[in-house]
Amino acid sequence: MVIKNVELETVCGITSTFPKNTKMEVAFAGKSNVGKSSLINAIMNRKSLARTSSQPGKTQTINYYNVNDDFYLVDLPGYGYANANISVKEKWGKMIERYLHSSEMLYAVFLLIDIRHEPGKNDKQMYEWMTAQGYFPIIIATKLDKINRSQIAKHVKMIREGLSAPKETIVIPFSSMTKQGRDEIYALLDDMLASFAD
Repeated sequence: MVIKNVELETVCGITSTFPKNTKMEVAFAGKSNVGKSSLINAIMNRKSLARTSSQPGKTQTINYYNVNDDFYLVDLPGYGYANANISVKEKWGKMIERYLHSSEMLYAVFLLIDIRHEPGKNDKQMYEWMTAQGYFPIIIATKLDKINRSQIAKHVKMIREGLSAPKETIVIPFSSMTKQGRDEIYALLDDMLASFAD
């Protein structure tokens, strides 16, 4: 996949009506501080397409990025942000839920988990909710550059077991610093576009 152009086309807040797109959508979800904005910038080859911040919880909307006029990358609000109050957290949760439940063009969901830690309660809930909706999330294990190469297999196993994910679940170790894992994501997106077109 070669990224020629990317444009933030639609931003939906809690009460917004989601757009009726005619192209494939792939959604990215993850905990507030998992490095989702950095990952989106890395795979889209842009420095600051998605706003990164040392202050987690920045993405509070659903952002639709039109990629190459071929598909939409849908950035879902970061969940599990500790400093957000309960009612805000519930609204974000409901918005993610409403999107996953109602999008007719959603083809695949990527769930980001920090490779250094076991999946937390929010990660497990999100994973279970996605599978209950009939999706088989592709796991991206972020912050790969923060662990030693020798630990990768052990940490991938820890994530898979922590989510009780079936053994055929795809887990891609990823670093937004070194871009390791990006080619695997591109290959998956290419395959998805090819199957979506069939």
